[in-house]
Amino acid sequence: MRTVTELAGSGGPRSIFDELSKREVRRAALTAVAVPGYQVPFGSREMPVARGWGSGGLQVTLALVGPKDRLKVIDQGEDGGVNASNLRRLVVGHVGCEEESDTGQATLIQSRHRIPETRLRADQTLVLQVPVPEPLRAVEHDVREQRRMHAEADYSRMWVGLYEDLVRNGVVTKSAGYPCMVDGRYLISPTPIPRFDVPKLDQAEHLTLFGAGREKRIYAVPPHTRVEPLVFEDVPFEVEHTPGAACRHCGAMDSYLVEVPSMDGPGGVRVAWVCSDTDFCTRNRGQR
Repeated sequence: MRTVTELAGSGGPRSIFDELSKREVRRAALTAVAVPGYQVPFGSREMPVARGWGSGGLQVTLALVGPKDRLKVIDQGEDGGVNASNLRRLVVGHVGCEEESDTGQATLIQSRHRIPETRLRADQTLVLQVPVPEPLRAVEHDVREQRRMHAEADYSRMWVGLYEDLVRNGVVTKSAGYPCMVDGRYLISPTPIPRFDVPKLDQAEHLTLFGAGREKRIYAVPPHTRVEPLVFEDVPFEVEHTPGAACRHCGAMDSYLVEVPSMDGPGGVRVAWVCSDTDFCTRNRGQR
């Protein structure tokens, strides 16, 4: 985990993010760490990226990264995606830090919608891009009422929403951004990560920061913090799993798998499974 001094004093002289903006983001991040799950407002700036490219995550990354850091940027678990490649090039070009694809060697990891398969350590920081930070928006549109519900920890409407989903479909269909309680107090949306990644936040050794640029909010899950998905006592929480599915490249069955078209075998185009985390898949292939 980064110390308070590191959070308050990192950054490069050539950064596209001015120093005052960095300080504001660091102050908001420190508050978010002190109050796990609480959405801290900050003065979000316009960034040189297109809408939907994670300006909030980019601002948090630029406020924390320094020339001595090793930066890893992934998009849906992939290092070579367009979003990941361009954001990594942007940050590295202006800060002068080293870029890294090996999860174990990175000191700062910025991600869009995935948590790496490799367990992160206490000396690593994960920054997640957040499109919609408010978990109550699906059940309550009034912002003032949302604030009241958070202040009073009144999340009954969210429970009702999950119950109605269960009654209609037989299962809770919500997958990405599954609502979670942080330290038994605040309800958060853990960004559109799959349910498969939610258990990785619970009692994790690393610091996770969530940055929402359009909504101007930052929140955090500090190390060794309880993160519990909302579940009913008689309906256990389940992650995505397809029986018999395995990565076509490394053979892994315990990682988060995604479908890709395949031309292997007779019959034309078929569906194959591959690891979403490309670094994890590459290392698996090397070991096997």
